[in-house]
Formats: sequence, structure tokens, C-alpha cells
Amino acid sequence: MPDTPPPAPNYGPPPPPPPQIIVQQPPSAFGRYGKFLLVLLGLAVMSLIGLTASYQSYFSQPGEPQEKYHSLSKTADKKIAIVDISGTIMDTDGFVKHQLDRVKKDDDVVALVLRIDSPGGTVTASDYLYHHVKELAEERKLPLVVSMGSICASGGYYIAMAVGEEENVVFAEPTTWTGSIGVVIPHYDLSGMLASFHVKDDSIASDKYKLMGSPTRQLNDEERAEERKLFQDLVDSSFGRFKEIVLGGRPKYQQDQAAFDKVTTGQIFTASQALELGLVDQIGFVEEAIVRAAELAKQSPDDLRCIKYQEPTSPLDALLSVKANPPQTALGNLPALLDLSAPRAYYLWNWFPALLENAAR
Repeated sequence: MPDTPPPAPNYGPPPPPPPQIIVQQPPSAFGRYGKFLLVLLGLAVMSLIGLTASYQSYFSQPGEPQEKYHSLSKTADKKIAIVDISGTIMDTDGFVKHQLDRVKKDDDVVALVLRIDSPGGTVTASDYLYHHVKELAEERKLPLVVSMGSICASGGYYIAMAVGEEENVVFAEPTTWTGSIGVVIPHYDLSGMLASFHVKDDSIASDKYKLMGSPTRQLNDEERAEERKLFQDLVDSSFGRFKEIVLGGRPKYQQDQAAFDKVTTGQIFTASQALELGLVDQIGFVEEAIVRAAELAKQSPDDLRCIKYQEPTSPLDALLSVKANPPQTALGNLPALLDLSAPRAYYLWNWFPALLENAAR
């Protein structure tokens, strides 16, 4: 007989399930105010888009001049741009040109203020910047106003004449020095000093004129007179263009030759003298120039943002530059000294600042 399994133990009826406690959550704030919050979110997004459009030009491309707020409204879309021209004008593709290029690409700029604090520079660099300032103003139809700093002389004044025939657009500060309308070719004769050390210039050239302007070449009186005549012709030619540029920016001199002759002697003038002679239109600071620019743009200053530009330099670059490349002048820079030894025409109040300028400017 097979074995049968033992009967299953009887434990009685199963216990009842444990009680479930349901806690009712209060309605969420989003559920109650959801539509209101969505409206606020939409308004915030629209405001953010508007602010981004207003300030998008502050985020410049790498290597471009950095836009900085200067004055007037901080939130306006339309802008007055200040282009800074400082120091000796030696470079045709430096920071000034980069500022002009930045303005050219910015459709929100409605007027331009040239802030000039310069004793001048080379004929070529001065004329180059004059051409590009004038071209930019004409192509974009931008009103142009000049604000002179401590000095706006020679090549600096040359560039200022890009204002053309517009009236009341050249502002000088009370302590500004300006004028120095003229041309100079610095030249020095070191042959006597070299002779005292028994050093002779024995350069070999294709023709005698190839060595024209050499500071170490000994010349007799006839040769020196001939060389000076050739250099004087170069100076006169550049001076003639300078005077044409001044007549284009100060047309009243076209009817007053005596007054024109008085201001084109190379003399430097104070702001008060320049105002009396007609070289400038008003005594005033950059703020007055900005207001005049807004007026010419037919805009209220309250509806404009005035900006300026800064050279792009990261903190790390600045630190490394100061430590690894201390400021140099031409006096300690062989390439710059060689460059200065070559005859060069300057629209410059005094040639000496060019010697002290950083060659990289």
C-alpha cells in the first residue's frame, strides 16, 4: 500500500489585508497658477531676447575690438561710436583701422565721434586713416564729429578734416593744442662725428641718389644743395596735399587766402587761438561732441547708447606681455632705429615723439 502524504496543517482563515492610509496632497502651485506662470515665462523669454539683441555687439569675435559702454542710454539699440586715435600715427593697419572696420559692420551705429589725441605721424599713415574715416562716413551716411584731446596736431589735424564741409563739428578742449599744419623730413649729418673716429661711409650703390638722406655720407656743398632741393620738392608735394585736405574740411579759407596762409605755417595753436582762426568750431569736451553727433543723426540722446572700443587683451595675455615683453622704445629696438634712419616724411608736430613711441603701435 503506497504511502499517503500527511495532511496539510490548518492555520485557520488568512489574516485581513493591512489598512491603507491615503494622504491627499494639496494642489500644487503650478496646477493652481499654471497659466499665470506660463505667461510670465513667455514674457521673460521675450525680454531676454530683446536684451540679447540690444547687447549682442558686446560679445565680439576673437581678435576684434571690444565694445564698451561710454555714456547716454544703457539699453538703447542705436549707437554713437567713439573711435579713438591716440599717440603717434605710424600704422596703417592697427587699432584705429580695426575700430573703423568694427563700425562698418555694425548697422546700429548712427553717428561717429573721432576722439583724437595725437601729435601726428607719417604722411602715409595719416592719409590712409583720413581716407578710411571719410569713406566710412560717406558709405554709411554717418554724421562725423571730432573731439580733440590734449593735442591734435599735424597728422592728427589732417585726419580731423574728414568732417568735410559740415558746420559746427570740430570740438577742442580748453587746453587742447592743435594746428602744426606742415611737413618735415628729419635728417641728421653724422659724418663729422664718424670722421673724428676715423670711420668712413664706404657704401656701394647703383647711383648717388640711392644714398640720398644717408646720415653718414660726406657731401660737398654742391651735392648737399642738390640733395636738399630734392627733399624740399618731396616736402612741398606732401604739403600741397595737406593744404588741399584742410581746404576740404575748412572751406571758408577758400575765400580768405591771408587767413589760410596764417594757419599753414606749421605753428601750434592753443584752443582759443584755433577757435579765433577758424581751425576749430567750438571749445567743448567729448560730451558736447556726442550731443552734436546725436543732433546730426536726428536722434534724441536719450534714445542712443554711446560706446567706445578697447583692444582685445585677456588677463593672461596682459600678464605674460608685461613679464615677457616689457615696453620698448625705438631707442632700444634695432629694427625701429634702422627704420628711423631712413628718410621719411611726417605730418608731425615734433619728430621726437616718434623716437619714443613703441614700435609696435
